[in-house]
Amino acid sequence: MITVSKYSLPIADSPSPERHPSFRLPPRRSPWTGRIRNKSSRPTGARMRADLKPPSTTEAYWTWRGHRICYWVAEPNAAPERPPIVLLHGFGASAGHWRKNIAELAAHRRVYALDWLGFGASAKPALPYSLELWEAQLVDFCTEVVGAPAVLVGNSIGALEALMVTARHPERATATVLLNCAGGLTHRPEELPLVTRPVMAAMQMVLRVPGLAERFFDFARSKRNIRNTLRQVYGNAEAVTEELVELLYTPSSDPGAAAVFVSVLTAEAGPRPEELLPLVRTPLLVLWGDKDPWTPIGRGRTFARYAPQSQFVALEGLGHCPHDEDPRRVNAAIREWLATTECLHDNRA
Repeated sequence: MITVSKYSLPIADSPSPERHPSFRLPPRRSPWTGRIRNKSSRPTGARMRADLKPPSTTEAYWTWRGHRICYWVAEPNAAPERPPIVLLHGFGASAGHWRKNIAELAAHRRVYALDWLGFGASAKPALPYSLELWEAQLVDFCTEVVGAPAVLVGNSIGALEALMVTARHPERATATVLLNCAGGLTHRPEELPLVTRPVMAAMQMVLRVPGLAERFFDFARSKRNIRNTLRQVYGNAEAVTEELVELLYTPSSDPGAAAVFVSVLTAEAGPRPEELLPLVRTPLLVLWGDKDPWTPIGRGRTFARYAPQSQFVALEGLGHCPHDEDPRRVNAAIREWLATTECLHDNRA
């Protein structure tokens, strides 16, 4: 995990700007195309991912705007009874970050876990990355792969993406679950303490210098850095395992990973959750680990002010990634809420 952003987990072909109505490439900068030393091979990463997949879960690929996108899909034992679920990871993670959740959530419905473009086993092209880019990816994934309105479940940046699609493309979501929702893709200067603003500004300048950016990324993605940062942001220290460290480290060795890192950390912050929440008309569950130092629970408690139909649940003792820290508690909360929500919907229908 990398400490340069409060929303970051370590991140782990030429652009094909096929336009989507909700996608706009910002004209602000040219993407940096630096590469890092390839310290691990894709077969090693592929084997690791294969070992992590839960039973009845397969890895599949989808071509989006000329780029290969990886996702996992789990089928229930019987015919699906309920809308599918799409799981959305945070910055630097991948589908494997949901390895403890997929099987249980797939008891009565199909479950997908998506690798964002630039992350996990998906392609890592040199692009100006933005929340709007991944928003377009998710809309098209739900349309072309899932093929039906879905329950969107996201953590951190993934939660903000779920909220964006729910608010702006309501036809794609039947319900939404936010886990420790990020406030933006990157820091907004006005949200930082005065003393740290010059530091973050200097860091953004460093990240735009190819030689320095490569060295910084190579240092930041070290397993030691990942492990130490996980221990800072996970409320449940027992969940910080070598398996988790390897899961987050491996994609960062892919060609193009460094350029993705730089592009994301020098991107615009994007919309605030408070701007999107009033637009939500579908059921909304907000889960929040109360020990999260990156997205403090106080902000999450205000969400009900903007979306009165939402339900807020504080998760005592958990940090930024509660689904991975205490999957039993989170899986149960999601399943029980969905059962109640969908039962109410069926009765009204």
